Amino acid sequence: MQKPSYIPLIILLVVAFAAALMPALPTTIVTEGLNQGDIAWMLVASALVLLMTPGLAYFYGGMVNTKNVISTMFQSFIGMGVISVLWVVVGFSLAFGDTVGGFIGNPATFFMFNGVLDGKPWSLATTIPLALFAMFQLKFAVITPALVTGSMAERINFKSYVLFMVLFSLLIYSPLAHMTWHPEGFLFKLGVLDFAGGTVVHMSAGWAALAGAMYLKRRRSHLEANFLPPANIPFVLLGTGLLWFGWFGFNAGSAVGASPLAVSAFATTNFAAAAAGLAWVLFDAAKGKKVSALGFCIGAVVGLVAITPAAGFVTIPVSLFIGTIAGITSNFFAHLKAKGNLDDTLDVFPCHGIGGMVGMIMTGLFATKTINSAVAIDGLAYGEFGLFKAHMIALVVVSAFAFFGSYLLLMLTNAILPLRVNEDDEKSGLDVSQHNEYLVESN
Repeated sequence: MQKPSYIPLIILLVVAFAAALMPALPTTIVTEGLNQGDIAWMLVASALVLLMTPGLAYFYGGMVNTKNVISTMFQSFIGMGVISVLWVVVGFSLAFGDTVGGFIGNPATFFMFNGVLDGKPWSLATTIPLALFAMFQLKFAVITPALVTGSMAERINFKSYVLFMVLFSLLIYSPLAHMTWHPEGFLFKLGVLDFAGGTVVHMSAGWAALAGAMYLKRRRSHLEANFLPPANIPFVLLGTGLLWFGWFGFNAGSAVGASPLAVSAFATTNFAAAAAGLAWVLFDAAKGKKVSALGFCIGAVVGLVAITPAAGFVTIPVSLFIGTIAGITSNFFAHLKAKGNLDDTLDVFPCHGIGGMVGMIMTGLFATKTINSAVAIDGLAYGEFGLFKAHMIALVVVSAFAFFGSYLLLMLTNAILPLRVNEDDEKSGLDVSQHNEYLVESN
């Protein structure tokens, strides 16, 4: 029996009572100018993006050892609770509220979702209600900290992880979302293009994952070179299928309407994933390895990561190139990492960090206004340099901010609650030590 912990419950009760006292009653709900087809598509897209978080749970859960399956999967699921509550209170305001210097939103803008239900549509999504835009963006905020968990799997204290997730969402994710997607944001005004989150989601998660792996140091099994096989490859296959399916909402939904642009993003998403999955296993085969289900799954997800910032800015044939290069690049860095002492449990940085950076570079190369009029300057491949230059600046700025910011948050979290479980808990597995739950295997 562990020591009772009242503070988290008290915090939730305070939020609940504050919500009852500030119900954000709408005055007149805006209907003029809204498009019913766009609303229907964005409702579906929002649900598809939410499905990606359970998909990630299966993807990660199948790759750890049997003692840590439940804990690893639950680290994804808990975000659907924690980040959802945080989003209503202040998260949406920090990401999309009135700008404060172009770096973060005013927390009072939509505090407790005040003015969301009856607010004017978002300036870049004028045919859907503001509340629907807020719900779509919530799903991005939910999955981003969940992505980080793969680098720290099998050794992180659950309570500490939840605290870090809250801090990361408020101080890393929200500022990046504001800088990149708010019309007054620093990166937006610089000319950086990120269609669906290659910078905001994947680069931030990848660099935070690298910081986490470095801060928590190596697992005992990693030190002893005692590498246990993945618990359940069919879980990984299922997770990949759910992620691939949900990613259509992630990328095509970022067109914020049922439009030809959504169709183009839908197509580029599929073909980049297909090319990257093939590139990963064929690169393995070229090195004398067997073609594996696990390799194809990881490669496909890398392709989805890399196409995310470019999905609505590049042509369909270019998506094949992006997926292929991303699959080979991430595979190379994953195997390079395996030769060193960095214990990124599930290769989050090689897949999401490197994949996100490849996507950002490729967007700077191949974005074209013939696909999307939001592209002010064509990519370097079409003879213009301005966009590529902006992306190289952003790559450095975002990488430094996400890595060093996350490292400082890990230090702060550890000062409040120890981040790493003790050796006995690590040995017995986090399923039992953190949750008192067991994975029952069938005979």
